[in-house]
Amino acid sequence: MIIQPNVAGKFYPDNPAVLRQDILNMLGDAADKANLPLPKAIIAPHAGYIYSGPIAASAYACLTKSKDQIKRVVLFAPAHRYPVDGVATTNAKSYLTPLGQIAIDQETISSLSFPYLNAIEEAFSSEHAVEVHLPFLQLTLGSFLLVPLLVGRAAVSEVENILEKLWDGPETLVVISSDLSHYHPYKLAQTWDKNTAEAIIELNPDGFSDEHACGATAIKALLNVASKKKMRALQVDLRNSGDTAGSKDSVVGYGAFHFG
Repeated sequence: MIIQPNVAGKFYPDNPAVLRQDILNMLGDAADKANLPLPKAIIAPHAGYIYSGPIAASAYACLTKSKDQIKRVVLFAPAHRYPVDGVATTNAKSYLTPLGQIAIDQETISSLSFPYLNAIEEAFSSEHAVEVHLPFLQLTLGSFLLVPLLVGRAAVSEVENILEKLWDGPETLVVISSDLSHYHPYKLAQTWDKNTAEAIIELNPDGFSDEHACGATAIKALLNVASKKKMRALQVDLRNSGDTAGSKDSVVGYGAFHFG
């Protein structure tokens, strides 16, 4: 079983050559981030590339030097389209993008035993919040194993338990997929997103809610783990759709953060 691309041709180009060049261009524009230390965990956005692609590129630019280190990506994304109680995973063997297949780490997934973690294939067939990250990861990391997880109605502690179990060493990269504030006027969004970013940098999970970030549950779980492990968070980028390709009347916020 292969998870087919759901938003290729909508959120990003479905032509492989065009997609590759678009990502390379965005990574090139984020070249000032390429020399940042390799992070253990990343927060990056998941909107259409014309809106959030440059911010995602800021998060991923430094990974081009990590091909020999990072072998697995654990990716937590919010479930937007299908109702999920707890956290959803998949029995699929691979995830397909226009750039090719990514092997799903079923050995690792099968080793997880939590009552709130279940395979829900329908949740992945209509979801974009995992998919849009994958071409960036394919071009920066090359070959890697993927553990895709969709967070629905789950407690922060439940996601934290899964994250701790999958943390491992430098061969594993954690990615939290999340946009920030949604559909506010430009100046208000800037204020909200700045406050959320400050909470993330301070590893303060009480400083924001679902209203401030659609991936708030997984972000809070990451902040708790990062705090226990005495990690530091770095704001790599903070913009919104009014800065990239949209109107300033109603914008969506995007942030890129590294943890190490």
